[in-house]
Amino acid sequence: MSEDQGTSIIMVSTEEVPGRRIVKTMGVVSGSTVRAKHVGKDIFAGLKNIVGGELKAYTELLGESRDEAIQRMLEEAIGRGANAVVNVRMATSAITPGASEILAYGTAVVVE
Repeated sequence: MSEDQGTSIIMVSTEEVPGRRIVKTMGVVSGSTVRAKHVGKDIFAGLKNIVGGELKAYTELLGESRDEAIQRMLEEAIGRGANAVVNVRMATSAITPGASEILAYGTAVVVE
């Protein structure tokens, strides 16, 4: 479950919410963000590529981007009157060299 401005909303990657019955479908909802890489982080990442290891700055950037995309999706669902989002999926795409979009989407529903 996620908390959005004091409103509790269920978010699952499955087609149903265990123990709940879907009583109304509100349609597809989505949230996205486009993020660009930071030049300083690119230099450090280039060095890491030589010696190997996790690119922690990029891991953090992607985590923040996912959280923002999910939050925007949940806000749209709440705006439609849903109390759950089922079948949640994530996608990413390159927008320009050095910038990517993270997209979260699912089906907004009312469960009881």
